[in-house]
Amino acid sequence: MQIFAALLVCGIAVSIAADSDWKSAKTMYDFVVKDIDGNEVSLDKYQGHPVLVVNVASKCGLTDTNYRQLNELYTNYRDRGFRIIAFPSNEFKKQEPGCNAEIKEFAKKYDVKFDMMTKIKVNGDDAHPLYKWLKNKQGLDDIEWNFAKFLIDQNGVPIKRYDPRVAPKDIESDVKSLLYNEL
Repeated sequence: MQIFAALLVCGIAVSIAADSDWKSAKTMYDFVVKDIDGNEVSLDKYQGHPVLVVNVASKCGLTDTNYRQLNELYTNYRDRGFRIIAFPSNEFKKQEPGCNAEIKEFAKKYDVKFDMMTKIKVNGDDAHPLYKWLKNKQGLDDIEWNFAKFLIDQNGVPIKRYDPRVAPKDIESDVKSLLYNEL
């Protein structure tokens, strides 16, 4: 089991793990994160489900399209087991400046139904361990912008990464192919 320390920074709960922890992870299920309300969530709750992990921001030029299409994708396929996990991040031109409560309120205007997690860092030494692992598994040094997406298969393994400019509707066929593999 991974050992996590909780920090309270500007009212935002952040989980961190030692570098060796994320390096030894075999699947996404080896991680624990905090949801937008600060509750610990073991990602093993997503076992058996294809998952899209995405870093989001509320003040980005890509926000409206991505929030609308992510919500539509989730709504269309959640009954088939598809899940989305959104991680707000303020690293790119400070386009997610709010605290978790403000981000949660913002997401209400899009009627977001998918899982929203606490605001994290996705790059650098203090990046969330999950993002260190995802980048490593996809051969990336850094996330380049808001709305980078990782598609995780039903076994908790990242199988594809999408550039932030790729709209969620454009990955629908990849999502469906994972769902159809269940049949």
